[in-house]
Amino acid sequence: MLFDLTGFQRDLLYVISGLERPSGQEVKERFERDFGGEIKHGRLYPNLDHLVDNGYVEKGRLDRRTNYYQLTHLGRQKLDERRDWENQIQTGQATG
Repeated sequence: MLFDLTGFQRDLLYVISGLERPSGQEVKERFERDFGGEIKHGRLYPNLDHLVDNGYVEKGRLDRRTNYYQLTHLGRQKLDERRDWENQIQTGQATG
């Protein structure tokens, strides 16, 4: 259910899920617009790499300088599980 990720990493997954094969720059701009504040490259890209390394996100090349990011099947599945869990918590239906 993504408990192994930081809140920032989970938020990155949600941002990526709402875009179609975004570049790192597009992820950064969307995140900054939606959440406010600036994200430094030194924070963004290591966290994107962590999501790639753990199989939640696929990284590919758009051109020689630009990569895209896309949720994998596992990433989509884990986001869906997370949403279900959050809904259960909100309605008091979660089991432990």
